[in-house]
Amino acid sequence: MNVDFLIPIVIFGSIVYLFKSLSDNRLRHKLIERGQLDESVKYLFMNGDQNRRFTSLKWGIVLIAIGCAFLIGQAFGQDLAETITVGSIFLFGGIGFLVYYFLVKNMTGETGE
Repeated sequence: MNVDFLIPIVIFGSIVYLFKSLSDNRLRHKLIERGQLDESVKYLFMNGDQNRRFTSLKWGIVLIAIGCAFLIGQAFGQDLAETITVGSIFLFGGIGFLVYYFLVKNMTGETGE
């Protein structure tokens, strides 16, 4: 399976993430300097432990789902293995994100309204 097409995607994603992190950090510092902290920007300063816990849960579920997709793809013959593996990765990755969404929604008690 040739995965050379992933290199530019990963580089682009890394650059986007870097710029997003830098702009969020700059915004936080400006708000702190000006003293404009109120309830509307509270989400910027959420408890880091809870954020990290949910992030770890999300990526754990998604990576397990993608691993299952690779196992399912290898169970088929050589002719269909690549096609089924790629399709399964997207299917199981999406299912993993949905499972994460509903788990976090139930854990935090949000109603979604």
